[in-house]
Amino acid sequence: MSPNALIPSHRKPRRPSASSRALRAGVTGGFLTLAVTGATVPANAAEKPVSETQEMPTITTALATSAARSADTAEQVAFNYERQALQDSAFSHAAKAAEKHKAEAVKKAKAEAKKKAEEARKAKEAAEARASRSSERSTLSAPSSSNATGSTATLVSFLKAQLGKAYVLGSSGPSSYDCSGLTQAAFSQIGIDLPRVSQDQSTQGTQVGLDNLQVGDILYWGSAGSAYHVGVYIGDGKFIGAQNSSTGIVERPLDYDMPTGAVRVL
Repeated sequence: MSPNALIPSHRKPRRPSASSRALRAGVTGGFLTLAVTGATVPANAAEKPVSETQEMPTITTALATSAARSADTAEQVAFNYERQALQDSAFSHAAKAAEKHKAEAVKKAKAEAKKKAEEARKAKEAAEARASRSSERSTLSAPSSSNATGSTATLVSFLKAQLGKAYVLGSSGPSSYDCSGLTQAAFSQIGIDLPRVSQDQSTQGTQVGLDNLQVGDILYWGSAGSAYHVGVYIGDGKFIGAQNSSTGIVERPLDYDMPTGAVRVL
């Protein structure tokens, strides 16, 4: 045994280097920090604060925060896109519905216009048909000028044949007449039926002025609709009528007893 075997050693124990401490600190904190040194750090060298070894966690937290913000931004962008898509879809549906309603309204308006046009066409055709039938009836019923001339000649001839016959109230021939009975009998010779009394005869046909008389016009005394006497104009300013019981049936000038008015039935 060496004589110094039991003598305690006076050498100081070797302190771990700074790189060793940094390595242990890094491992303990959950991160591996590699330090490259060119020489052994003296034992009495000051140790660096532990905060220098925590730089990596700080950077990692910043990156995580940035990633979280990026995720929020991406989510907001996706939400905006989805909302815009929903709005576009709603606008598209609304536009299609409006277009459909417009098309239906236009179709309905065209149908209504077509219906009204058809009704107007039918009404026009009906009016034209009525006018045509009325014209045909007028043509058939209206005598020609030659027929009118022949009718008035027959009428005047009959009236002159009655001159001198007696006036009898309420009589209509053939031997005696009153004023309206004579005119009724005269016009029946040419196919025209007149009412029996003077009041009704004064409203037949068309009212004419006394300055525009034609042969065959019925003259009346009193007012139209309430006349008390009638006669027949025979031309040249003269008329024939059953005047009264004293004179009987006579031919007289208009100024003998000027009538109130006249009607034309020929």
